[in-house]
Amino acid sequence: MKKRIDFLIVGFGLAGGLLAWELMRRGSSVRVVDRGDLNASQVAAGLINPLTGRRFAKTEGVDRFLPAAKAYYRMLADAFDRPFLIEKPMRRLFRCEMEAVHGRKRLQDHAYRPYIDNMVEMAGGENDGGYLDQKQTGYLLTRPLLACLQEFLQSHQAYFQAALDYREIRLDAEPGWRDFSIRKVIFCEGFHMRDNPWFSWLPLRPAKGEILTFAHRLAMPDRMLNDGHWLIPIGEGRARIGATFDRDNVDTHLTSAARMELAEAGERLFAGLQNAELVAHEAGVRPCTMDRQPFVGSHPRYSYLSIFNGFGAKGSLSIPWHCRRFADYLLTGEALPERCDVKRYEKTHFFG
Repeated sequence: MKKRIDFLIVGFGLAGGLLAWELMRRGSSVRVVDRGDLNASQVAAGLINPLTGRRFAKTEGVDRFLPAAKAYYRMLADAFDRPFLIEKPMRRLFRCEMEAVHGRKRLQDHAYRPYIDNMVEMAGGENDGGYLDQKQTGYLLTRPLLACLQEFLQSHQAYFQAALDYREIRLDAEPGWRDFSIRKVIFCEGFHMRDNPWFSWLPLRPAKGEILTFAHRLAMPDRMLNDGHWLIPIGEGRARIGATFDRDNVDTHLTSAARMELAEAGERLFAGLQNAELVAHEAGVRPCTMDRQPFVGSHPRYSYLSIFNGFGAKGSLSIPWHCRRFADYLLTGEALPERCDVKRYEKTHFFG
């Protein structure tokens, strides 16, 4: 006799893990199947930064994403009795006078007051030494969070470590996988969605990123530093430095060029790191999208196939809010926000 479940989630990064938790806490039966490889969520620093780019512009949607993320990670902290979101201020170091000009504009803009604490300008045309101090920044302890979620799923016999064969998914009157009869299959595969036979038509633009972790004995202040690259003190005399951005080599191979780039960035951000001990060099592939909006929703022909993917470098910030919206869509039929709904690509990339 087939086992009946509500949702099969394929992939266990931050998107798949939080979605499984959300659906299960709402009473749904869930199974997660994951290949068990080191994925981008585990490699990523989990950086949460409301302002982006050289113009220090607010990340689109941050005014709703950030409160939702903080509340969600507090809920998870209470559930597992340990913190996951580490709030830490960030100092954005100006690289040129134009950045100081943008910083000055943001400081005077009421909409940016929740995210900016202070600004210091230095004498001289290049503004060398000037900076913008940000607040409501921090980073997510993604690996410990995923470890807790995996243990939770395993305790409910809801986690399978296996490389899913797409041919095992039955597309008939009663969709299923192996000996399960399933209401919906949800793909949360990160950049592996490019091989998915049902969703590879979506315009994914994956980007490889490499990160270094150093052990040091420096008197490093308890704040993050950012000048295009970032440095995060993570306690116990360690710091992470990242990240590279490579669209041409979409793989997880470690490169000496990235190691040199990041080592130079670390020394630039905090003098003395060149003598620190390199303890980890890691690479992951961000599932970025063409329009920088995630892929959420159902397949245009097979309504029982869905996707929850494409959160790119801002996943720690935006996944919790989208997770709740997607759960509402799956369980109550509430409409998805148009900007994330995959319907936006149906005419041009699927039917076109």
